[in-house]
Amino acid sequence: MTKAKPATEIDWNNLGFNYMDLPYRFIAHYENGKWNKGDLTQDSTLHINEGSTALHYGQADFEGLKAYRTKDDHIQLFRPDMNAKRMHNSCERLLMPAFPEDQFINAVKEVVKANADYVPPYGTGGTLYLRPLMIGVGGNIGVHPASEYIFTIFAMPVGAYYKGGLKPTNFTTSYYDRAAPHGTGQSKVGGNYGGSLLPGDEAHKAGFSDVIYLDPATHTKIEEAGSANFFGITKDDTFVTPKSPSILPSITKFSALWIAEHRLGLKAEQGDVFINDLDRFKEAGAMGTAAVISPIGGIEYQDQLHVFYSETEVAPLTRKLYDELTGIQFGDVEAPEGWIQRVE
Repeated sequence: MTKAKPATEIDWNNLGFNYMDLPYRFIAHYENGKWNKGDLTQDSTLHINEGSTALHYGQADFEGLKAYRTKDDHIQLFRPDMNAKRMHNSCERLLMPAFPEDQFINAVKEVVKANADYVPPYGTGGTLYLRPLMIGVGGNIGVHPASEYIFTIFAMPVGAYYKGGLKPTNFTTSYYDRAAPHGTGQSKVGGNYGGSLLPGDEAHKAGFSDVIYLDPATHTKIEEAGSANFFGITKDDTFVTPKSPSILPSITKFSALWIAEHRLGLKAEQGDVFINDLDRFKEAGAMGTAAVISPIGGIEYQDQLHVFYSETEVAPLTRKLYDELTGIQFGDVEAPEGWIQRVE
């Protein structure tokens, strides 16, 4: 596999959301009932047995977080403790041994420091995306948890997840379900995303940015927006995001709920968002680590497109939310206590 070009040759203003084989990643192994300390490696290929449970039974989970370069040229992380906790919970759901949360954060920082040249310059809008990953490995064939595991973290510089940056895009509802009512929707596991490829592809071919998934039990309530969480802002200035046990607990979502209430002066709540009651919202968007805050221009449902604020212009409160969140992440806006960790 071709290694990434030198950092000095990268066009930071035109980054996509694509894999790059950077010089260093972290890897640790679980054997004989315990994790080793792990270390940095330059080998980007994972060597696993053909019987690995990750390949047959989906025993795999992952995380996504970013490192940001500030105006004074420091590098910082946004709420990595929440990623560590969420991965711990995902591991418990799949009967995998969680990598210790403090060591998770230290390993993230090691990878960032080792690849510091690839953290995009301040002002380009780019970030260093980090992908922690755990898989069950070893010679297994029965449907039971593996006895060996690999935990790794790799990284790459990225730009906007949705092409065009901060501008409204349209979504369409899907016949397909993202997760079962009592399944793994609340965990960040590979199977949730494999099942989303077909509906996502159909949406793209129909000219939409992504899919709005409805609740699997009744298909009457919005759950997620593609691989991100949905939010709407009502005409009486309430920031609403769906509440369901099968929704991934997004770190961006919980941050946005706090910002909406404490920085934007909105009422903030989690609750039902019925697909046939979109008229209550004057603005809407998707939010997540990769998506950040992405305005939704309109949602197609039963062959009718419901437009919120505009299909072409970013709504004012959505822009304020984006500016406040990214301002915190890049160090331009004061962060709530504990939200930012510097990489020294």
